[in-house]
Amino acid sequence: MPTTGLPDRLLWQWRNAVFAIFGLCGFVFANWVSQIPGVRDVLQASTEEIGLLVLGVAVGAALGLAASSHVIARIGAITTITWGYSLASIGLVGVGVVTPTAPSFAAIFVCLVVLGAGSSITDVAMNVSGSANEQAIGRNLMPLFHAAFSFGTVLGAGFGALVQYIGVPLGVHLCGVGILAIAANLVLVRYLREPTPPQPTGSEAAGSEGGELSDWRSRLAIWGEPRVMLIGLIVLGMTFAEGSANDWLSLAMVDGHGVDNATGAVIFGVFVTAMTVGRLAGGFLLDRFGRVRVLQVSAVSASIGLAMVIFMPTPALAIVGVVLWGLGAALGFPVGMSAAGDDPRNAAARVSAVATIGYGAFLIGPPLIGLLGEQIGLLRALSVVLVLVAVAGACSPAARKPEDTATFADPRSAARRGLDV
Repeated sequence: MPTTGLPDRLLWQWRNAVFAIFGLCGFVFANWVSQIPGVRDVLQASTEEIGLLVLGVAVGAALGLAASSHVIARIGAITTITWGYSLASIGLVGVGVVTPTAPSFAAIFVCLVVLGAGSSITDVAMNVSGSANEQAIGRNLMPLFHAAFSFGTVLGAGFGALVQYIGVPLGVHLCGVGILAIAANLVLVRYLREPTPPQPTGSEAAGSEGGELSDWRSRLAIWGEPRVMLIGLIVLGMTFAEGSANDWLSLAMVDGHGVDNATGAVIFGVFVTAMTVGRLAGGFLLDRFGRVRVLQVSAVSASIGLAMVIFMPTPALAIVGVVLWGLGAALGFPVGMSAAGDDPRNAAARVSAVATIGYGAFLIGPPLIGLLGEQIGLLRALSVVLVLVAVAGACSPAARKPEDTATFADPRSAARRGLDV
């Protein structure tokens, strides 16, 4: 259904469904993260081996991201979310089945590839849908959508810690979450609306006469745009800061600061809570100070927090660092997605390109930190994240919104923002 001319009721339903899908994705992912120490214990794996294992999510994500813009162009964002999320949930169920019954590094790795591929395709599609809804309504919603993801991770981390505390078996936990997630997603997608791309004019229309091949080439040409690449570096650095916590924070607190597995899951919950707070405040901060200033301050906060986690000698001081780390990492990804979607022409391709660069952090991060952690300790290995966070801060001017791309699918939304239509 096209976005132009939608009644307010349908716009709000669409918005609420996007909120819920973001939150559901965060909930499912945090439940997997909360069980990483448990999977490590079942496999009796080293830190380096766990780094290679969680690389499965990144490998799947890279495969999904490479295909995402083409899949969305072919079947639409709604169908992509439906099938992509089902695929991710099947991967989670697979981990829940294989780990306790026939623990195998290779089998769990394959399940994580499936989880990563489904999650990444869904990630791009829900960001495309969220960006279109943001523009149709005419309000800055992307930080709030990502706050919903973070809120889902808070619930997921808390739920993961609870089920471990009361002794629910790992397999029952992950299988139950995966099955419920499939059912919930099938209900939510009914309220989404398909974004309507702007009609090509002039040379754009002439370039589209080549049909599908021309469209395919135009999506690939996005990778030659300097602004897209710089935004990608912002997202890369901030995703590394976020992803390293997702993969390693609970284990780093267990091995580096001597807490137990359940406490490690709770501290991960502190991190995602801080991210949620940062994203809830993101709309106000972006409106008041702009993307560039917010990203620069975020990079400083993440750097200070990381340094405290790595070098402070007590868990209590490290937890303060976890809060600063979470606040600093909160807005990099949503601001990057908003910046990539500023121009609705080929927005899916730009969002996909930026997300692909960002997910490179998930691809190189787990094995790199795992390898370093085996040699110098997991806490010291997190120092590599500081470099990429500094790069993100340096590239932040690229996220400034070009004035000539402030277009919206619905003329009413432009009027709400005081723009001429």
